[in-house]
Amino acid sequence: MNGPDIWHILLGNLGWGALPFVRAWRDPSVSELIGAAAGSVVVIGAVAVLALLTWAKAWRYLWTEWATSLDHKKIGIMYIALAGVMLTRALIEAVLIRTQQATAINAPGLVEPGHFAQLFTTHGSIMIFFMAMPFLTGLINYVVPLQIGARDMAFPYLNSVGLWLTVGGAALMMVSLVIGAFSTGGWSGYPPYTELAFNPGVGPDYWIWAVTLSSVGSTTAGINIACTIYKMRAPGMGWMRMPMFCWTSLCTAIMMIFAMPPLTVATLLLAADRYAGMHFFTNGHGGDMMNYVNLFWLFGHPEVYILILPAFGVYSEVVSAFSSKELYGYTSLVIATAAIAVLSFTVWLHHFFTMGQSADVNAAFGIATMAIGVPTGVKIYDWIWTMFRGRVRLTPPMLLSIAFMVTFTLGGFTGIILATPPLDYVLHNTLFLVAHFHNMLIGGLLYGLIAGYMYWFPKAFGFRLNERWGRISVVCWVAGFYLAFMPLYVLGAAGMARRTQEVFDPAFRPWLLIALCGAATLFAGLISLFVQLYVSIRDRHANRVPVGDPWDARGLEWSVAAPPPEWNFASIPHVGRLDAFYWRKRNEGAYHPADHYHDIELPKESACGVIIGVAAAACGFGLVWHIWWMAALSLFVIFVTTIARSFMRDVTKIIPAETVEAFDREWLAQARAAHPVPRQLEQSEINEGLAEWIA
Repeated sequence: MNGPDIWHILLGNLGWGALPFVRAWRDPSVSELIGAAAGSVVVIGAVAVLALLTWAKAWRYLWTEWATSLDHKKIGIMYIALAGVMLTRALIEAVLIRTQQATAINAPGLVEPGHFAQLFTTHGSIMIFFMAMPFLTGLINYVVPLQIGARDMAFPYLNSVGLWLTVGGAALMMVSLVIGAFSTGGWSGYPPYTELAFNPGVGPDYWIWAVTLSSVGSTTAGINIACTIYKMRAPGMGWMRMPMFCWTSLCTAIMMIFAMPPLTVATLLLAADRYAGMHFFTNGHGGDMMNYVNLFWLFGHPEVYILILPAFGVYSEVVSAFSSKELYGYTSLVIATAAIAVLSFTVWLHHFFTMGQSADVNAAFGIATMAIGVPTGVKIYDWIWTMFRGRVRLTPPMLLSIAFMVTFTLGGFTGIILATPPLDYVLHNTLFLVAHFHNMLIGGLLYGLIAGYMYWFPKAFGFRLNERWGRISVVCWVAGFYLAFMPLYVLGAAGMARRTQEVFDPAFRPWLLIALCGAATLFAGLISLFVQLYVSIRDRHANRVPVGDPWDARGLEWSVAAPPPEWNFASIPHVGRLDAFYWRKRNEGAYHPADHYHDIELPKESACGVIIGVAAAACGFGLVWHIWWMAALSLFVIFVTTIARSFMRDVTKIIPAETVEAFDREWLAQARAAHPVPRQLEQSEINEGLAEWIA
């Protein structure tokens, strides 16, 4: 066996040309230099993190307290941290996309067409699969068990596996910046463009395996969330006594269970086309590309509501808490949530009105699309009535909620336009659709996720976030959205196609420059969030809220210390009504010791989830580059780890009753010593997590 054969066995198709630094050396164009710079940031960032952890001697702590933890709270925080990293990359790419279009008016611009296609593919893929999904899953992971009075998720080990599969998919996304290139087929990966004959590079393979890992991880999360809410609610917590965030999380979980498998099937069949010469999606060889389109959007439209429903739940919690009022129309909100979940599976075809269906089919799906706006409107009215005559405090989460109501309603109007098949036929491939899509997902999803992060941050870490920097961030997010995307409605109506790398109409220049300013403002909003976090950590001792209820909120999550202990509740609470903790506070039933303290059984830390996630990422990398021994070895490791875990019996630990009692009584002493603060002072240093109660 000669040398080249050995190297091919060891490294597959991997060669020096896969490195962006080598490509930039051979062709020092602006496009290649930008690619090399991006790869350098990933490498330098990874090395810096490794060096910092080594210098701080934090490896053992990171491994034992976080990576291997099965505590739902820590898993939720890790999901959100992952989303923050990926959001940073995706926003940088968004700024580069807008910069390219603003500078490429009858000119080449910064990046060549293939590089531009990679940018919009990675931006869309990251924002959907590796920002939005981990962020909402992290919020649900952290909050739902606390809201329903549970100690953990139903399947803590599966929770860890889902997290690390998602991390593995995100790692493939980041590795594609350093080794090889990503797909140019868009976030939806439509064949035939992603088939081997038209796109023989490694980009579509990176997309396939990253998305597949994310899809499988999200499916496990959906199963876990649904089972947790079905089976682990506190005694007395009937369906109509659950907080609204739990209802939206339950509907989201059910949608995950049914919507994610079609995506997994679609990506695996596309992989079979590329790797095994199948023709599932090849017209003329027994396949049909429309099968892929239907499978993808059977996932893709429920996905829109998988993303938005948890945000709706956040808005319900925030609006009620910061209006000092019971949530108006609770029953109608529950019905509207369930209606949205059901209807979301009936409208997938409106994503391809332009692909040749009959007028009758298009009309049916157009009507269904308009119908789904009705329950959404019910929610908007209920939130407005909750604020009516309430003691509204314009905190950053509340400001985001109000901005959402306005922005989302405007986006809904444009959705009605696109739900009309003849109008959609004209506007579908223009920037009008891009503006609408972002109108719903930034104004609805992202505002909600950031509001939830700000709202529950004091509960998770025991200190409040800086109010001033929070307001600065809100202004940047809201102003940036309107600057970035309202011009796209004008450009789309004027005929500018989406995914355009170079523009030939100088009349578009002013609108593109405004959109670029908006993208930069959105990025400033993200930077403001990081500054807010830094300032808040720096001043954390002055802003501690150990009692755990800084907003006079209603759910059970606010009835425990901040941050909560590993076991959540010293004794499982009994629920007699909606907003049980709020009622107990007003009837002197809060902050009392348990009648009896018992030993508590919790899941023990496990490395199996980490091993499976790392092996899955390695398997994906091996499949991308045809390093067959790596792919086979990784699959073997996953199989052995899964089997070995099934034989483990020592998988729980006991927290002694004495430990639970000591922690609980110390916290109750803090609660008794704290002074309730009025609404106007809840952002001051005197707020120790005990808000003044208003009858």
